[in-house]
Formats: sequence, structure tokens, C-alpha cells
Amino acid sequence: MTFIIIAVIVGLAMAMAIGANDVANSMATAVGAKAITIKQAVIIASICEFSGAFFFGKMVTNTIRKGIVNSDLIQDPHVLAAGAFAALISATIWVFVATKFSLPISTTHSIVGGMAGFGIVALGWGSVYWMKILLIISSWFLSPLLGGLLGYTVFKAIVALIFKKKSPLAAAKKVGPFLIGLTFFIFMWMFFSKVLHQDNVEQTILMSLGIGVIMGIIGYFLLKKIKYNEDEYLSVEKMFKKLQIMTSCYVSVAHGSNDVANAIGPLAAIYAVWKYGTVASQTPVPKMLLVLGGIGISIGVAVWGHKVMKSVGEGITDLNNSRGFSVDFSAATTVFIASIFGLPVSSTHIVIGSITGVGFARGFEALNIGFLKQIGFSWLLTVPLAGITSALLYKVIILFF
Repeated sequence: MTFIIIAVIVGLAMAMAIGANDVANSMATAVGAKAITIKQAVIIASICEFSGAFFFGKMVTNTIRKGIVNSDLIQDPHVLAAGAFAALISATIWVFVATKFSLPISTTHSIVGGMAGFGIVALGWGSVYWMKILLIISSWFLSPLLGGLLGYTVFKAIVALIFKKKSPLAAAKKVGPFLIGLTFFIFMWMFFSKVLHQDNVEQTILMSLGIGVIMGIIGYFLLKKIKYNEDEYLSVEKMFKKLQIMTSCYVSVAHGSNDVANAIGPLAAIYAVWKYGTVASQTPVPKMLLVLGGIGISIGVAVWGHKVMKSVGEGITDLNNSRGFSVDFSAATTVFIASIFGLPVSSTHIVIGSITGVGFARGFEALNIGFLKQIGFSWLLTVPLAGITSALLYKVIILFF
């Protein structure tokens, strides 16, 4: 009983770490572009993250996170419980350390590293699916590259189609409805497939397309009402400000629904061993654990979220609303495309790549290269450090529990 209580406490801490660090994915650009304040971002993210985790969090999660360790080799269920616990502690420590230094890292990769470290020590090098590890390593380069390319392209397109026109406001009224419709189409497709886990592709496309068309038409009439003032550019930025707040809320709900598994997945495995005494390839997740994850993420956002939010939103390049929208749209679209082709990408890495791409669209000098180097270095350290820490912790846990 003592073990499961401690595991629940650590699971809560991991959820808090996720909220503290990964919240940068959803709210950093909105803060950096001054669409919302940090205080507003914290309130919005807390509500959206909890809602995503509680209402849309996966009710079934893989006990061996992301298929890193061969579960067939685990004969004693207590080995799994100890390994999942070690991975959970290791990931929590690493994510909190990264947050302390305002560095955005992948919480998924932290858990993956932790599971790999435990697997090597407990079951040998052959127990780890190394091809999966190689795919994750490839995502360190693939994710920011894809996000950066799309971010650069989207922002350049917005500049060419709107800001370089004789009347940016008139151009925005023409292009805006299409952007609004396309944004809703992509986001709703992702919502139906990734958050609500709808398997019917044709139905998902039709529903998403219908919502996109409706929102595009609504956007047309709303934009038509915008009056000319002394600064057309300011009017256009206000349009992107509203879009950016909407996209940030979506990303936050989606993040809560999916990444809560990084904290609750290992905890669910421990819970299953404690309650049923068996090793299962998949473990049902009690609703109370999703509540725990949602609460933890919300606390993490509220207490520590401002650190990474500020560094990502302001530390890489200067953002305004049109640039921030370009980042959000590009990041969401990249995740969407990657999921279709089954590419192993990280949403954290994609957001950083998208911000970099949008910044580079204004010239190399618009980027903070020093900070980008720090972020890249932290990414390279995530899996090995989490793995080594997990391996050491596993030995200690086996000794004492």
C-alpha cells in the first residue's frame, strides 16, 4: 500500500512537471505575441489542459510506454511496477530541471528514456526496441525541420497575400475567411481523430470540412464588418489575435488529452500490478487517475508554467499576432501531417522549429542562436539522462521495496 501511495504522489508530480514545461506548446506564442498576458494564459491553459485530460484522456494506455521495452520478457509483474516507478521519477526530475532553466523539452521522450534505462538494467540490452529509439532520435531533427519549413512558408504566404498588398485590410477580408476555414478544418480533423479517437476517416473528413466551411462563412461576415482605421496593419493583427487565442486553446485541450498519458501511463501500469498482480500489454486507466493527471497539469501550469512560456514566447524571436498564428497553424498542421504518415515527431520540437522558421523568414539576425543552441543541447540529453537516472533508481527501488 505504501508503494502505490508513493507512486500516486510521484505521478502527480510528473503531471505537474508536464504542466510546467509542455504548456509552452500551447500558450507560449500567444504570450510572446501579446495576444494574452501570462496570467490569462495560466488561467486558460489550466482550464483547457484539465478539460482535455479529464474528458478526452485515453481510457486505455500502453503499460510499456511507446513500446520501448518488450513486455513478453517480464515474468515478474513487480519488475514492471518497479521499472515504471523508476521511469516516472526519472522523467519528473529531468522535466523539472529543464523547467528550472526555462528549457522546453519533450516529456514523452523523458518517459521513453526512463523506460529504456529500466529495461536495459532489468532485462538486458536485447529487451529494448532499438529501432524505436532510433526513430525517436530521428525526430530530434525531423520535428523542428518540418515545423520550421512550414512555419517559414506560412508566414511568407501571409506576408505576400496580405501585408504586401496595397490595402492589407482589404486583402485580409479576402484571405481571412479561407485561413479561418482551413484552420478549423485541420484542427477539427485532429480533434476528432486524436482527441475523440474517431476511426471512420471519411466521416471525420466530412464533419471537419463542414465545420471549416461554416466557420469560414462566419469569418467572412465578421471580417466584413471591420472598419478602416488609421492603421490597417493594426486591424489585420487584431484578426490574427482572435485566431491565435482560438488555436492556443485547441492545442492546450489536445495536449491535455494526449500527454496526460506520460504521467498516468506508468502510474496505470503500477496500479494494475498492485490491484491485479499481472503484466498486461494494455492497462485500463481509472477515471480518478485522469482526474489526478488533470489536476497535476493545471497546478504545474499555474505555479511554474510562466518560466518556459516566457522563454519560448520571447526568447527565440520577436512575435506578433500574425507570426504567432503562423507558428500555431504550422505546428498543428505538421503534427497532423506526421500523424497521417506515422512519423515519430515531438510537438515540443515542432513548436520550436515553427517559431524558428517564422523568425528566419525575417532574416537570420531575427533569431536568438545562443538560446536555440541551449534548447538543442537539452534535447540531446533528454533520453540518455532520463535513462541513466531511471536505471540507477530501479536498482534502489528493487533493493528497498
